[in-house]
Amino acid sequence: MASRPELVAPPEIFYDDAEARKYTSSSRIVEIQASLSERALELLALPDDGIPKLLLDIGCGSGLSGETLSENGHHWIGLDISPSMLNVAVEREVEGDLLLGDMGQGLGLRPGVIDGVISISAVQWLCNADKSSHNPILRLKAFFTSLYRCLANGARAVFQIYPENINQRELILKAAMRAGFAGGIVVDFPHSTKKRKEFLVLTCGQRAVNSMPEGKDDDGESCSDDDSEDEENQTVRVSDRHRPQKKQKWNKSGKGKEWIKRKKEQMRRRGNAVPPDTKYTGRKRKDRF
Repeated sequence: MASRPELVAPPEIFYDDAEARKYTSSSRIVEIQASLSERALELLALPDDGIPKLLLDIGCGSGLSGETLSENGHHWIGLDISPSMLNVAVEREVEGDLLLGDMGQGLGLRPGVIDGVISISAVQWLCNADKSSHNPILRLKAFFTSLYRCLANGARAVFQIYPENINQRELILKAAMRAGFAGGIVVDFPHSTKKRKEFLVLTCGQRAVNSMPEGKDDDGESCSDDDSEDEENQTVRVSDRHRPQKKQKWNKSGKGKEWIKRKKEQMRRRGNAVPPDTKYTGRKRKDRF
């Protein structure tokens, strides 16, 4: 496709009857969807206990990703905003339960019932304001907040995304962190322009893992993207944050001690001369002597 579909029209309009059937009948797209879904399922790291899990497929479309979940023995619920896509899924007799809805308005699911979430090429649509009433920040907040609520403790959510720029990546990641998730970006094939894939891997609850999975390279081996990250991509590193505290202490400039240390570390990486950290770093000065 020559241009990004999210720049052409809103999803419920772009994926009309003709586009939905064209999308589902393309053998290339079917193969790509299956590959991405398998990788997302791998990153979910579900326990190998032989018990089927209840998974949520956000932006399920015509059920191509759901077929991968069914083949792996799991039950799933699919959510999509396009009626045409869901009609094709019904015609194909997919095994999952299908819901018509806008993820930007939140997920109407019971708390703690979902064991894992995958999403292929869908979340970045929330970064666009397709209507005058749309606010990307508020829509991302509604989505991630409701997603956190419906996930079981310690469950993961894996989103394959293709953000248009670094600002979109930061917008999505920050919204997830503010909702209480821990996680970060996993990059497969970081040194390839065509094969590069980004996955946002999130974990909720107090059993959130401390380590992140690594991306894959051309040989299928695990790799780290540290060497290829430029300065602006430093903002997408892993965060081990859980629920944000309601109250935080700030100095008068609005910048806390951790913010100051983070900025000093960025300056050191750029080769600038920066004073060493001491017990006085970030300490609030008295109003007067």
